[in-house]
Amino acid sequence: MSAGARRHERLANLRLAVAGIAVALVWLVSSGRASAQWFGLPLLLFLVLVVLHDRVLKRTERSRRARRIYERGLARLDGTWASSGADGARFVERADFAADLDLFGAGSLFQLINTARTEVGEEVIAEWLTNGAPIDEVIARQAAVDELRPMIEFREALAVTAADVHVGKTSALGRWAGGPAPPVPGAAVVAFAGLSVVSVLLVAAALSGRMPPGLLILWLGIQVGITLLWGRRQFRALADMDDALRDLALLKVLLERLETQAFSSPRLTRLRDSLPADGLRASQTIAGLERLVTALDSCRNQIVAPIAVFFQVPSLIMIAIARWRVAHGRHMAAWLRAVGEIEAFSAISTFAFEHPESPFPEVVPGAPVFDADGLAHPLIHGEVAVANDVRLGGEAPHVLMVSGSNMSGKSTLLRAVGVNVVLALAGAPVRAARLRLSPLALGVTLRIEDSLQGGHSKFYAEILRLRSIVDLSRGPVPLLFLLDEILAGTNSYDRRIGAEAVIRALAGAGAIGLVTTHDLALTELVSTLGAPAANVHFEDRIEDGRMVFDYRMRPGVVQRSNALELMRTIGLNV
Repeated sequence: MSAGARRHERLANLRLAVAGIAVALVWLVSSGRASAQWFGLPLLLFLVLVVLHDRVLKRTERSRRARRIYERGLARLDGTWASSGADGARFVERADFAADLDLFGAGSLFQLINTARTEVGEEVIAEWLTNGAPIDEVIARQAAVDELRPMIEFREALAVTAADVHVGKTSALGRWAGGPAPPVPGAAVVAFAGLSVVSVLLVAAALSGRMPPGLLILWLGIQVGITLLWGRRQFRALADMDDALRDLALLKVLLERLETQAFSSPRLTRLRDSLPADGLRASQTIAGLERLVTALDSCRNQIVAPIAVFFQVPSLIMIAIARWRVAHGRHMAAWLRAVGEIEAFSAISTFAFEHPESPFPEVVPGAPVFDADGLAHPLIHGEVAVANDVRLGGEAPHVLMVSGSNMSGKSTLLRAVGVNVVLALAGAPVRAARLRLSPLALGVTLRIEDSLQGGHSKFYAEILRLRSIVDLSRGPVPLLFLLDEILAGTNSYDRRIGAEAVIRALAGAGAIGLVTTHDLALTELVSTLGAPAANVHFEDRIEDGRMVFDYRMRPGVVQRSNALELMRTIGLNV
């Protein structure tokens, strides 16, 4: 049993003992053997124990949350992380290349990186993974991540904060706060305050015997009618926002962490100092709304509700909430964005901390370039990942034709290149010994699917994607294309003509990239392409009757195929 659990058990036993003493005192007082003044001592002691017990429970729960966070961190380090955590599958449509590069879904880059506690935090992470940033922003993010990387306590505080709620429904909160907020007339405030005063006077009159108590029930009925007539729409609007408003505690504490933390990097300092606040800190303003929502929620209690309505407390609270929305609602979007960004920075910094060997890439302006030493796939664990040097653009070939046997590593190489570009342009470290690249748009055909609903075959889906990639090559950002088994769904004659046309169009537009193929006729294209190009390949070898792969990229065209050997290994007689 942990120390926290032992303290919890001791305090629970003490509370039970004090309650027993109180029961005994009730019997003693009722039998005339003790004075009623003795009730104060156990009551005071019980209240003290309640406060202490609550603190112990909160510390224990925080320790449990921290333990879960570190257990997940250990799972990332030993490669068993893919079975837990949000996978961001809802973001997979954000970019054409997201599914190809396993950016979202089970075992994805998002699942590896994400530590966000809010919906907006996950939104920002997804945005950064699917939209490459300009050079200045990439450099600024790198400095911010580098500053947060050793700040373990700060990142832990963000991760364990308010974890008793699920991922915050911050988009709904933003819509509520930023929606139309008609001002509350001053007359309504005066009217409901007056009704509350009348209720107080009526209670005083009934207690003093100047009015029959039965009239209080009649007045309660009148107050209920007034509340229903005026507050029905307000109650309905707030009921739709229940989950989002309950996450105010999460938003408040995250903002407080951001506001009170000293930063040296310009990006984080600007993020902290840009919070609009109307004279108060943003967290204090949110705390005011949280108190109002908590009070209104208390009014829904079956015991409290009649008393609250009698004094028009719910109406007065709803007026206060409406006034808060008018005064501060316009700032909610900026507050949520700040929370999302600090969570995204924290997530990437955690990734950087857990991969100290991973460097930040050098992002350079100018013509397209991708120059990597020791490049590996970030989703392949530890020493299992095989690193290769990949050079594209500049004085290196602009196009690499990648041939090789089945299962030898061609597609994995393309994914390694693509995922590292995503990390680099998000401001994160990369899985390489060194990487130098320019800002790049990505055009990828690694996971093309047919569509029953759209009536598209796999081949048709591929040529549609190729058309969009050719269009992308004419855009303002240089293109890096990653084409896997280009046009494999047609005959070799059509494939060669079609593939040559696509690759020539891409190279002619100044794009750089890799193309994998089993059709060795396509490897002849490098000599006639009109742009610097080279053949590289992966191969296997036979050892003791088994195929062995080393996943090393070599120059030239592959000299053998392993398709028949693979078929024989699974029992097909060929």
